[in-house]
Amino acid sequence: MTMTAQLHQLRTGEVTAEALMLRAIDRCREVDYLNAFLAIEPDMALRLARDVDVARRQGAQLPMLAGLPICVKDNIDIEGWLTTGATPALADVRAKRTAPVAQRLLDAGAILLGKTNLHELAFGITNTNFGIFPSARNPHDPKRVTGGSSGGTAAAIAAGIVSAGLGTDTSGSIRIPAALCGIPGLRPSVGVKCQDRRYSADGVLPISHTNDTPGPMASSVEDLTLLDAIITGTHPVSAALLRGLRLGLPDCFWNDLDPEVERICRALCDRLAEQGAVLINLALPGLRDVWKKVSAPVVLHEPIADIPAWLAQNGRKDISLADIYRQIANPDVRAAFEVVITDELADSYRAAKEIYRPELCRIYREAFRTNDLDALIFPAVPVPAPLINEESASDMIDVNGQRHPVFDTCIRNTDPGANAGLPGLCLPAGITRSGLPVGIELDGPVGADRTLLSIGMAIERLFQR
Repeated sequence: MTMTAQLHQLRTGEVTAEALMLRAIDRCREVDYLNAFLAIEPDMALRLARDVDVARRQGAQLPMLAGLPICVKDNIDIEGWLTTGATPALADVRAKRTAPVAQRLLDAGAILLGKTNLHELAFGITNTNFGIFPSARNPHDPKRVTGGSSGGTAAAIAAGIVSAGLGTDTSGSIRIPAALCGIPGLRPSVGVKCQDRRYSADGVLPISHTNDTPGPMASSVEDLTLLDAIITGTHPVSAALLRGLRLGLPDCFWNDLDPEVERICRALCDRLAEQGAVLINLALPGLRDVWKKVSAPVVLHEPIADIPAWLAQNGRKDISLADIYRQIANPDVRAAFEVVITDELADSYRAAKEIYRPELCRIYREAFRTNDLDALIFPAVPVPAPLINEESASDMIDVNGQRHPVFDTCIRNTDPGANAGLPGLCLPAGITRSGLPVGIELDGPVGADRTLLSIGMAIERLFQR
C-alpha cells in the first residue's frame, strides 16, 4: 500500500495509527530474513502511535504525516539512536542530534520504526556485508542483492513493512536499490554552489561533502512528491502532460545493457512516444572520460576531513579514521578506504574539482540547452539484481557474454549525474521474465527536481491505466 493510501486511511479513521504500526511491526518480523533493519524500537513506535490516536479522537489538528511508520538509513543521525554506518568501529556511536532532513518528517508526524541496513560505510552498491552486520536481501528474490548502499530502506518499502523512508545517495545509493527493488527514489539536486543544494546533508555520516545527499524513497512517485514538499516546505507538484515533453536518450547510457533491461526500458519509451513525448537520441561527447577523472578522486579524498568532522559533532573524537579502517569488515570497503587513509588521490582531487567537474557540468548543461530537454531518460542500472556473493567482495557479472565487475556495471549510469550535482529520479519500469524489477531514471538540470517528480507522476499514472 502506498504512503498516500495509508495517510488517507488514517485521516478517515479506516485504520488507527496503532493498528498501522502493529502491521508494520508484524511484517518486519515476518520478513526478518531480509535484514532490512539494523535496529527497531517497536515499543516506542507503538507508544507514539497511540498518542496520535488519542489526539485524533480529541479533535486535535494533526500534521500531515501523523501516525505514519517510516524508516531511516543507519547513516542518518536520529538523536538518541545509534548511527552505526554498518561498520564495527561505529557500532556504539549514539547521535547527539537529529539530521534536519529526518526532523522535517518527524515534525510532520511520521513515527520512526527503525534504522535500516546499508552497505558498510555507504561505500558500496550491493548491501552485501561481512562480519557483525548482515547482508540485506531483495524481497523479489532473497538470493539477490538489494542494491546499495540504501538497500535496507529499499527492502523495507518493497517488502511492505513501511511505505516511506530516507536513504542517502553519493553515486547512486538511492537510485540503484530503488531500481533493483522496484520502488521510486529521488536523489535531490546538489549542484555546485551551496544555494543549489535542495536538502541539507547535516547529520549524515559522510563520504563526500561534494556529492552526498539524503533523499526520500517510497511506494510511489506521488508519495515522493509529498515527502519532498514536506522536507522543502513547498507544495506537492502535480503530474506533467506527456505530450510535448522533450526527453533525451544519451547513447552512452543505453549501450551494453542486459537484454531484459533494454526490452523493458525501450518499451516504456515507446509508450511515452505514443503519448506525444518527443524522444531525442543524443551523444554526450567526452562524458565517460571526464566523469572517471572526477568520481574516484572526490569520494576517496573527502572522507579524510568529512568523517572526523561528523564524529566530532557526535562527541566521538576518540574514534579516528585509522580506527575505522582497521575494523572494516568488507574487503571491498577496506580496499577503498586504504586509498582514503593514504590520501593517494590528493593531486587528482585538485584537478577533479578545478578542471574536470566544471567540464562535466558543462557537458550536461550543453546537452540540456542545445536540445531544449526537459530531462534525460535511461536505465538506472544496466542489469537486474545480481546474486549475493558473501564469499568474495570482488563480484563479477556476465553482461552480453562479457564479464564485468558488479560495482562498475551498477554504478555507470547513476554516478555521472551525481558528480555533476544533478537531480535524479528512479522509478519502476517493469519486471523481467524471471520476476526481477527494472528501474528507469530521469535526470534533469540542477534545480529541476519538481519537474522530474512531475514527469515521474505522469509516467506512473500512464502505467496504472
